[in-house]
Amino acid sequence: MTRAIVIGGGVAGPVTAMALQKVGIEATVHEAHPAPVGDVGAWLGVQVNGLDALRAIDAEDVVRAAGFPSHVIEFRSWTGKVLGSLPTGHPSSGWAPGLSMRRSDLYRALHAEALRRGIDLRYGSRLTDAHSTGDAVTAVFADGTTESADLLVGADGVRSTVRTLVDPGCPPPRYVPVLNTAGYSEHTPPGAEVGRLTMVFGRRGFAGWLPAPTGGTWWFANPPLPGEPSAEEVAGTSDLQWRARLYDLHRGDRSPIVALVEATPGPLRGWTTYDVPTVSRWHRGRMVLVGDAAHATSPAAGQGSSLAVEDAVVLARCLRDLPVPEAFRVFEGLRRARAERVVAEGFRTSSAKSPPPVGRLVRDLVMPVVLRRHDPQAWVRAHHVDWDAPVVPVPVLAG
Repeated sequence: MTRAIVIGGGVAGPVTAMALQKVGIEATVHEAHPAPVGDVGAWLGVQVNGLDALRAIDAEDVVRAAGFPSHVIEFRSWTGKVLGSLPTGHPSSGWAPGLSMRRSDLYRALHAEALRRGIDLRYGSRLTDAHSTGDAVTAVFADGTTESADLLVGADGVRSTVRTLVDPGCPPPRYVPVLNTAGYSEHTPPGAEVGRLTMVFGRRGFAGWLPAPTGGTWWFANPPLPGEPSAEEVAGTSDLQWRARLYDLHRGDRSPIVALVEATPGPLRGWTTYDVPTVSRWHRGRMVLVGDAAHATSPAAGQGSSLAVEDAVVLARCLRDLPVPEAFRVFEGLRRARAERVVAEGFRTSSAKSPPPVGRLVRDLVMPVVLRRHDPQAWVRAHHVDWDAPVVPVPVLAG
């Protein structure tokens, strides 16, 4: 039986292992942390295209059980004016909505399902090196152990160790010019609707909130910060400092952000975000990259988890129908353009969250017209993975 080593236990890792198992490839998942990573106040969305890919490997239901439907995204200006809204569904899925969930709940659901299927997940197992030798690859771990297999999948995120081995010259991840913080508030704004994610373009900062079916409200905020701070600076920002910063940014907006923050148990924490615009090589020898390791995107795109799931399922299809390394080459050809377009759009969205006054005026005038005529994210959500379709080799062009 073909064997695979999967590095990374976030979203891409366990889903890749389950997809490989479905095509007869036995996979072992190595996660550097001693247990599934917590959410540290963060929540995320799994969009309908991600659910479509999960359906191909019979994993959609376990993810649905971890979250709740979020059927619409509404956009407002700092004055409270509704600028427009977008559905999270798509005609191809019968307008079934996307989901929102705590990051930790998604991790636990995927890990539990992988374990239920008999997949070996090894925690506290950090990769330090790997090298291909003909028809095999050997991974070296921090504890000195080694493991060999037929292929190695780098699903180890934005700071991927596997990426440094596949593409040693790749530039470091790019700083996205906003900070991030989030929380679960005990306050529910008047008129709030469960499943309606409201995003506010504040005068000085961008934020959003989502009432939860269990009560209270999930929220996030993106304080603008053009210059990249040090990790120590972000980690050293206290709960009181976060609250003061958010109050200063949003006190003049007609939105519930200040009230939501005030009703959120502490401590508040923050983090920086990085993306990976392009990686010149997605594979080398018996090693291949998936998910954030190949194309990390800003949270503004709302597609990080869903793109990772798509990658996992498409890679499995390629390995089902083609030999290594041709399967890797075809996989990259099927995925690169789509993923890099999502990354580029996510960066533009993040960079435009806090424009100057003239930019705000133009946005508030133009955005309602655009959203009435066009759904700019429809092309992303419309994506479908046809599991049963055979993967066709792509001819290598000479010259």
